[in-house]
Amino acid sequence: MSTIPEFDFVSAAACRDKKVGNCPQVAVNVPGVVALRDSERPETIVTMTPDQWTTPADAVKAGEFDLSA
Repeated sequence: MSTIPEFDFVSAAACRDKKVGNCPQVAVNVPGVVALRDSERPETIVTMTPDQWTTPADAVKAGEFDLSA
C-alpha cells in the first residue's frame, strides 16, 4: 500500500483575497510530481509529472482557455 505524499498547496496571488472563493491550488514540493486541487474540494487531488503539466500550462498562457471570449 502506498502513502499519499504531503503536498504543500498554494494558490495564485489573485486567489489569496478573502473575497475570492473557489480557486485552483498547485503543489510542486514533491519531486517529480505536480499536484492540483480545487480549494472547495481539497480531498480530490490530481497529480501529473512536470512534463505533463507543461501542456495545459502552455495552453493557459496562450489563451486557449480564455472564458471571456
